[in-house]
Amino acid sequence: MEKFEALKLEFKIPIWVVCKSVGTHVEDDGEETGCWIKFRLFGRCISSRAKVESSISGSSTQYAESKSTNDTSTGQPVAPVASSSTTSNGESITSPPNITEELKIASQLRKFNFVELKSATRNFRPESLLGEGGFGCVFKGWINENGTAPVKPGTGLTVAVKTLNHDGLQGHKEWLAEVNFLGDLLHPNLVKLIGFCIEDDQRLLVYEFMPRGSLENHLFRRSLPLPWAMRMKIALGAAKGLAFLHEEAERPVIYRDFKTSNILLDADYNAKLSDFGLAKDGPEGDKTHVSTRVMGTYGYAAPEYVMTGHLTSKSDVYSFGVVLLEMITGRRSMDKNRPNGEHNLVEWARPYLGERRRFYKLIDPRLEGRFSIRGAQKAAQLATLCLSRDPKARPLMSEVHEALKPLPTLKDMACASPYFQAIQSERTGSNSSSRNGLKGQPMRSLSISNSPYNLNQPYRSPKPVQ
Repeated sequence: MEKFEALKLEFKIPIWVVCKSVGTHVEDDGEETGCWIKFRLFGRCISSRAKVESSISGSSTQYAESKSTNDTSTGQPVAPVASSSTTSNGESITSPPNITEELKIASQLRKFNFVELKSATRNFRPESLLGEGGFGCVFKGWINENGTAPVKPGTGLTVAVKTLNHDGLQGHKEWLAEVNFLGDLLHPNLVKLIGFCIEDDQRLLVYEFMPRGSLENHLFRRSLPLPWAMRMKIALGAAKGLAFLHEEAERPVIYRDFKTSNILLDADYNAKLSDFGLAKDGPEGDKTHVSTRVMGTYGYAAPEYVMTGHLTSKSDVYSFGVVLLEMITGRRSMDKNRPNGEHNLVEWARPYLGERRRFYKLIDPRLEGRFSIRGAQKAAQLATLCLSRDPKARPLMSEVHEALKPLPTLKDMACASPYFQAIQSERTGSNSSSRNGLKGQPMRSLSISNSPYNLNQPYRSPKPVQ
């Protein structure tokens, strides 16, 4: 944390928390905290965001309340976003906004007026609140299929309406980035921006509604664990979205804020990236990086970016590695409620990633062996490569996407493996004979080095597992 003390710290709040009572069609898991979150967030949405500023090496520190890692009813500061005191690459925040010069309106976007969106969300009432984003609250609404007129709830097109907190120029810049990027970028793995509203000091965005909420919600806030195959399907879709931004878009885009709360899920659990407020145009021509203020979420940001402000697509690859590790382990990237030495997920996991005898300790224990051994090995290898301290050693997202393709359908469940059963017995200490029998036995079914998915070799699609 010493490296962050000389920097200006900002706190960014996960995009939205879905409450099961608002008709999101998320399975009932018996948890009762969601609605409390919704009303707690609503209190913040109708009041100014609290700010505390203090002087640190000539900079200031801002705080915003969010959910704690384990107690959803208690507001705590969320992961910091470090930024230097100097800005570059068009990110100066000293000049007032000029809408006509900065807004590049895409032709396919619908232009709403404030009264229409107020009616579509039932006057922004608490029952319509989906959660709080990085710069405003998100409400559920209903509009005409082909127009902007509000319609009766449950009819027409269901949308998510995001409002802008009136808390300064940074929120305005993020709003502009959302419109300018998502207005032009269309892809199945990016949330679709339907339209916007500019009226006096009102700034709103209208998105397609994502009924399954965020990956964060399913990984960390539900009593039932997200199935392994579903995790790999979501990882595959998110990788495809990043690959599109980096390598297929007309101009390369660096997402800069890849994390579980920004991965939203449709009714079929297809992953879509949301919240492009921090996105940047990637380097072009002979440029190797974009120099920019350091912004993102602590625990996900690549170390070289935090230290230098040099932003590349490999910064996103590192963040993907963190999220993939979260899917494997069921642990948050940062969790101060865990024992000392386990607060930072990446640092805790590194010793286990290449250790075949200790590899099982990485896997989310809530899965109870219901995961593919080869799939877990492959996912761990990918996470290791993405989290390389050398940015040049990290793979392209297209390579990550290709390597992830077979993982959702692998059927070699660990719970059916005698090796895994023996390890479980050793882990619990309930079977001393199994514990003694493990000594000297080759652990090939759990060995990363013996995996058929060795990324150091040319990639070959495996034979289907019966």
